[in-house]
Amino acid sequence: MHQKNILTAGKKLEESGRALIMIHGRGSTAKNILSISSYLNVDEYTLIAPQATNNTWYPYSFLEPPAHNEPWLSSAIAILGEIVHDIVKTIEKRNIYFLGFSQGACLTLEFAARKAEQYGGCIAFTGGLIGDKIYSENYKGDFKNTPVFIGTSDPDPHVPVQRVHDTVKVLKSMNASVTEKIYERIGHTIIQDEFDHANKILG
Repeated sequence: MHQKNILTAGKKLEESGRALIMIHGRGSTAKNILSISSYLNVDEYTLIAPQATNNTWYPYSFLEPPAHNEPWLSSAIAILGEIVHDIVKTIEKRNIYFLGFSQGACLTLEFAARKAEQYGGCIAFTGGLIGDKIYSENYKGDFKNTPVFIGTSDPDPHVPVQRVHDTVKVLKSMNASVTEKIYERIGHTIIQDEFDHANKILG
């Protein structure tokens, strides 16, 4: 199971009034995802980066049946829920932002969609909702126009473009304001245009 092992950076939450939860990818670290903050307009944010046990949020591809990734998947979602619960003791949910890359982007989207609410924004660099198919019954709530950005390569070795399209449909049906960008053959990475879109959300 995942432990609540968190790195923080930026301003204290009491001073910033805004939090960005940054979720690393498979095989990576909280320290690594925090390092991309230099590309983001987050000088006035509190940055919060949880660390996955063994650097992986769940063991298999996000396209496996969800049960195959248990109990790790539920544990990862629970950790994010605990982080949000802690943050809202100080600020409102509409001032909480999420950002993830690859496996972290999938986890970001899955967490947000399972209990949609109005957040500051959600940024997914290469990701989609989790499962061998879209389990619509898992997704409830109303994003109330929360801005969401999803960017990915076509093709990407881990995330099929069709899953990105299907994810966007689900989020839009839950009243998210979604920007989807498909980039031709950029590889499994983050490019400047994606950071530019992220910064439009972060302000």
